[in-house]
Amino acid sequence: MFIHHFADVSSEQIGHGTRIWQFAVVLKGAVVGQDCNICAHTLIEHDVVVGDRVTVKSGVFLWAGTKIGNDVFIGPNATFTNDVFPRSKKYPTEFVGVVVEDGASIGANSTLLPGIRIGQGAMVGAGAVVTKDVPAWAVVAGNPARVLRVIEHTEQSSQTEAGKQ
Repeated sequence: MFIHHFADVSSEQIGHGTRIWQFAVVLKGAVVGQDCNICAHTLIEHDVVVGDRVTVKSGVFLWAGTKIGNDVFIGPNATFTNDVFPRSKKYPTEFVGVVVEDGASIGANSTLLPGIRIGQGAMVGAGAVVTKDVPAWAVVAGNPARVLRVIEHTEQSSQTEAGKQ
């Protein structure tokens, strides 16, 4: 494991082979799996779970309630939300995080609204605003995000095999 000396990592649950770069903040109670790359200027809150072999690019904040599967790519400045009705100084009794299933990719500058699920192998295009669940293996883009296509079975197999290597 590598933790840059300018990172602030309070969690003791960081997997073997994970790299955490400068100005990243990982709060106590967060779980980060093995062989992850947590880039500079990121935040992972206290009850977030990040699977194995996940890349979190710069400018990404993973808020309370968020769950990230294995082999997930999160592009720079992707925005995760967790408060259905945000108001200043009025906090919900429970935050509703985003769930990203195994093998999904989240494009740069996309926005994911609270409580949505990104299915296995799905791809969210750069700049998309995701307002509802994304089915497994779907490719979505736009505002609001819409399904453009579904990744074919042969593509699914090759992507799944690539993740195992």
